[in-house]
Amino acid sequence: MSYLLCIETSTTNCSVALSRKGNLVALKEDNNKKYSHAESLHVFIEALLTSAKVTLQQINAIVVSKGPGSYTGLRIGVSAAKGLCYALDIPLISINTLESLAHQTLSPTPAFIVPMLDARRMEVYTATFDNNYNCLDTTNAKILEETSFINLLDKQQTIFIGNGVSKFKEICTHKNAIFIEEALPSAKQLGKLGYQKFQNNDFDDVAYFEPYYLKDFVAGKPKRKKQ
Repeated sequence: MSYLLCIETSTTNCSVALSRKGNLVALKEDNNKKYSHAESLHVFIEALLTSAKVTLQQINAIVVSKGPGSYTGLRIGVSAAKGLCYALDIPLISINTLESLAHQTLSPTPAFIVPMLDARRMEVYTATFDNNYNCLDTTNAKILEETSFINLLDKQQTIFIGNGVSKFKEICTHKNAIFIEEALPSAKQLGKLGYQKFQNNDFDDVAYFEPYYLKDFVAGKPKRKKQ
């Protein structure tokens, strides 16, 4: 039946979906902004499968959002995905987080699509796609300025989508800019993208696969206790 279990944990949205032949069967997600993935992810998976009346043994592959995004969130999602693949002896399929976010847009006319995930200060994780979702500029970390993406904006409408968009909206006044703020990656888009790879046997090596963090993890300094 080609059931795919999809996991998205790259941001505060803890999201799982079940798809069959690329079509969404069930979705369960929660964005409580507290990164409760460690507590919620396996509970969501169990509830999702129960509601869909599908067992783990019926799952043909696991699809996971590989990043970029939250270091902790990605680590939790990928660890869960790899564990399920090992236990069930099924393939692992990874999808670039920015690509799946771009697929949340429906552009009836020619337009560029620029997904943005919030990073530090005025920085975002971003990439550029055309309205057929072909990647024009690969994933990168970009510090936003007033003239950012001017080469795209001067050509045609450009859709900016994601939780990093609000930063750019404050400094961009170009008439061709369209802003979709606060959109978060969701497992809903992973089923269709994952099924394309499933049909082509485009699988990741479960043993060696690691999330695409893009940047090294920087731990916060512990606060000094007052004497």
